Amino acid sequence: MPADYHTHTPLCMHADGTPEAYIDAAIAAGVTEYGITDHAPTGPVFFDDWRMRDSQLPEYIEWVERAKAHAGDKIPVRAGMECDWLPGCEEWIKQLRKRYSWDYLIGSVHYIQDGDHWDFDNPKWVGSRWDEANIEVVWTKYWDAYIAMADSGLFDILAHPDLIKKFGHRPDGDLRRFYEPVIDAIATSGAIIELNTAGWHKPCAEQYPHIEFLELARDGGIDLVISSDAHAPGEVARDFKKAKELARRAGYVETTLIKQGSRGYEAL
Repeated sequence: MPADYHTHTPLCMHADGTPEAYIDAAIAAGVTEYGITDHAPTGPVFFDDWRMRDSQLPEYIEWVERAKAHAGDKIPVRAGMECDWLPGCEEWIKQLRKRYSWDYLIGSVHYIQDGDHWDFDNPKWVGSRWDEANIEVVWTKYWDAYIAMADSGLFDILAHPDLIKKFGHRPDGDLRRFYEPVIDAIATSGAIIELNTAGWHKPCAEQYPHIEFLELARDGGIDLVISSDAHAPGEVARDFKKAKELARRAGYVETTLIKQGSRGYEAL
């Protein structure tokens, strides 16, 4: 199975399991490599309740080292973080990059500027703020943020490209008007995108991103990883067989391996 580079730890406060349990699950699933990428702190002060605190970064590194020790020579373990793209975050991300020998950093958009930092993928907004939202405007703000994240050049992998559809909200019309400018930005940045299988288990009932986005990415020469976004050991490499088939349908023939920022490839 392809490497699974997007997984979490209990330090994010919405995941469960020990390092040993995740490693055992990765070995059982037969993934090529296993990557640990919990939600990074957004700064030295409290921001939200679904990420590690800055003061917990040493504990996170210990978690990673414990996973590596348990894996031994049975499976390569890569270390990274999933970092939120927020206005003015660039210097903070650069600081985080220096605090451990990360193999890669993942960039994510979980917040858009809509009068505040709106955590649009939080289920608490279903039936309230989402019902009042102008979907065209919300999608525009999301993809503008995604383009800015790609343009920053700070991240090796860009996560769940169309997370904005999580609760099933899509504008009318041809969505390539959103996809194409983003594809151009990602291709220019050289970043990798992920086919994230968690979307199959959300209200949208669809992988992130849509296959049309994947096809455009493949045409744009953008590298791909397949990710589970696991928050429990039982989710490691979940739906990877299905994801491989979808990636091939989109025209991909290989996925990406990454170590200390350097890339290799493995056939699908």
